[in-house]
Amino acid sequence: MKKKKITDLLIFIVSAELVGVLSALLSGSFSETYLSLEKPPFSPPGWIFPVVWGILYAVMGISAYLVHVSQGSQWKRSNALKIYALQLFFNFLWSIIFFRFELFTVALIDIILLDFAAALMTVLFYRLSKAAGLINIPYLIWLLFATYLNAGVVILN
Repeated sequence: MKKKKITDLLIFIVSAELVGVLSALLSGSFSETYLSLEKPPFSPPGWIFPVVWGILYAVMGISAYLVHVSQGSQWKRSNALKIYALQLFFNFLWSIIFFRFELFTVALIDIILLDFAAALMTVLFYRLSKAAGLINIPYLIWLLFATYLNAGVVILN
């Protein structure tokens, strides 16, 4: 792979990871809030979240890079990457809304919007690069699980 392409790939991965890191930093005490909540069945231990999210942010960055270098028209790539940015924005906000402000219902609305934006992103990415779309399927599954957990917190708390 050429040096410029490796640099571009790293920029996409690092920028996605930074969204997650900045959101986590602005979220306050994740573990204290998580431990204090009544949680629905199948809630994982708190340590699992940063591990999974670290992987998923890297995958998002890789998929965005694959779209960026795809053979699709500039217009299609640009629109797909705008939806990518929109879903990153909803993703960024969720932890802050949920953990810092403990607005669980507002966080549920945010994550539902995130679900739709991420699903649309995945479809648009798939149309431009099958690999870019397919590697986001675990992200969609995780988001739906997180939506279930958020809904459970709303109901139980």
